[in-house]
Amino acid sequence: MSAVLAAVLGATLAGCSSTGGKRAEERAAKAAQGRAAVDTPRWTFAMVTHSGDGDTFWDIVQNGAKQAAAKDNIKFLYAHDVEGNKQAQNVQAMIDQKVDGLIVTLAKPDAMKDVVAKAVKAGIPVITVNSGSDKSKEFGALTHIGQDEVIAGEAVGEQLNQRGKKKAVCVLHEQGNVGHEQRCEGVKKAFKGEVQNLYVEGTNMPSVQSSIEAKLQSDKDIDSVVTLGAPFAPTAVKAAQQAGGKVEVDTFDLNAKVAEALQNGSLGFAVDQDPYLQGYEAVDLLWLYRYNRDMLGGGRPVLTGPQIVTKDDAKTLAEYTKRGTR
Repeated sequence: MSAVLAAVLGATLAGCSSTGGKRAEERAAKAAQGRAAVDTPRWTFAMVTHSGDGDTFWDIVQNGAKQAAAKDNIKFLYAHDVEGNKQAQNVQAMIDQKVDGLIVTLAKPDAMKDVVAKAVKAGIPVITVNSGSDKSKEFGALTHIGQDEVIAGEAVGEQLNQRGKKKAVCVLHEQGNVGHEQRCEGVKKAFKGEVQNLYVEGTNMPSVQSSIEAKLQSDKDIDSVVTLGAPFAPTAVKAAQQAGGKVEVDTFDLNAKVAEALQNGSLGFAVDQDPYLQGYEAVDLLWLYRYNRDMLGGGRPVLTGPQIVTKDDAKTLAEYTKRGTR
């Protein structure tokens, strides 16, 4: 992907000159070798997210961001914290370092509003990713990259309808995350059956499993469980197996374990929002903005999903999940 994008970018910068094709090839070759494909200044871009520790989704986002940073001659910094106030403190630290561009998530928008405004006031271009598309422009960001969470939830609801499901549980693993609430809202909006929200302690997997298991044991009419993150899908599968009965587990997001579970049939489907692309495009768009004041989509949200992934798709995507790009 990086080589292709570098080639396209190279062709764009070269315009219609007679050497444009050769320059594009040279940039693509450099990017493929992990070398900078441009000669712009060594800018520093920072990404600050609401991720907790050990979340494979954000590993994939970082992989995309680092790939683009290498191509664009960017020094890439990363910080994260699941607590909104601490995430805001991390953003302030990046502002204090006078970074040249900032990428943030707005899962807890109230905690992030003031510090994002400080970054904008300081002249630091900001792009939001993954969560907070409805607040991005209001807070002063250039654009948002990710999926519309309500639309993604609706895609899940429609898929459940096609599978003949009647009663679903939507498992929310992070209190206060507006994106998670929107996902479950979307499921309820499109699903013809009944949806119940189940709040769990996402930092404690044994607790997550016992909470889901208890819910399934107390209500035998539940025929589907929807988790909002790939790391929670295997845990939900274990809970469903322990509870007994025929309960399908489906999930948002994709990683190697989810791809494997889709192939062996323990998971029904996944909703992929392409985290690699979110990281890659965020860095690339900041570089384009700094270099040429370009902004893809004219400032409107750039969608990277949702894509429904089933057993038929999983085998093809498995090799990409193993290398950490899907």
